[in-house]
Amino acid sequence: MSNETAPTPATKHTRQDYISSTEPKWCQGCGCYAVLKNLTSLFATLDLSPEKIAVISGIGCSSRTPYYVNSYGFHTLHGRAPTVAIGLKMAQPELSVWITTGDGDALAIGGNHFLHMMRRNPDIKMLLFNNQIYGLTKGQASPTTVPGTKAKGVPDGAFESPVHPVALAIAAGASFVARVPDIDSPMVNEVLLAAAAHKGTAFIEVLLNCPTFSEGAFTILTDRETKAGATVRMSAGKPLVFGAQSDQGIRINPQTFKPEVAKFEAGKPPADLLIHNPTTCEASLAYSLAMLDSPVLLGIFRQEQRTVYGESLPRADTITDVGDLLQGDGAWRETGSGPQPLG
Repeated sequence: MSNETAPTPATKHTRQDYISSTEPKWCQGCGCYAVLKNLTSLFATLDLSPEKIAVISGIGCSSRTPYYVNSYGFHTLHGRAPTVAIGLKMAQPELSVWITTGDGDALAIGGNHFLHMMRRNPDIKMLLFNNQIYGLTKGQASPTTVPGTKAKGVPDGAFESPVHPVALAIAAGASFVARVPDIDSPMVNEVLLAAAAHKGTAFIEVLLNCPTFSEGAFTILTDRETKAGATVRMSAGKPLVFGAQSDQGIRINPQTFKPEVAKFEAGKPPADLLIHNPTTCEASLAYSLAMLDSPVLLGIFRQEQRTVYGESLPRADTITDVGDLLQGDGAWRETGSGPQPLG
């Protein structure tokens, strides 16, 4: 018999391993708590070591998240989380990089960075906490505020057309796009797992309750009495059916080519209802579905595999001569007869 001691199996991480010693500072009842719980639960499910994770944020209530997660983190400038996250992913590709942002942080001052991250498709996951208001700066209207909403700066009611985050992400070329309500933990967990497994940018809009400045913004979508008739839960391979009696569905109008609601006898869905498949759903159809206000679709809209930004780029540690890099064939120099290409 060998005297060697058998190796001790690696200890599986628990959610507590990803919770920092900093106490969260959000209002009581804020949906941010639910997202934090689901995110740290995801890390435990994936059994990632905390040092293999980085949480990056901009400015806002959502952007406090890096303080509360036991991992690498960076609380960056307003709207600039994608820029920092992409730089980090390029320098340390082995890290699992997550962005937590808000509707103001990502879609107002950060709109430009948001668009280019979506089209470039780096292997980064973004959670956008959408509460339709500026919460940290005390209740001003945000890019997603619904017209008619009274807020600081618009005491007579917001009047601008709101941004639809999911539709914007799809239009910008995002390869994974989803929408979930903050209080539906099973749906949130399912989508987070799919996002973590996705190779490329995964964008998830979280419909988030702000109990202080935007209480009940999504009540119709989450209350037991109303959600069945107000939302459609998208599931791969299944028709888009909803309603308390499952007697309504989504189909494409053959004249307008736009999604429309079809009513039918319970248990007898018509053959022309849309069958959802996020891996084959065309961007134009996903965009149209994302723009529906009634009913609101929830789940994964689109999941496309395509080239990941950074995987074909040379890493900085592969460059051996900076002079050659700066003075290559594409460089120019000033001469008496005007600029001339070098080489």
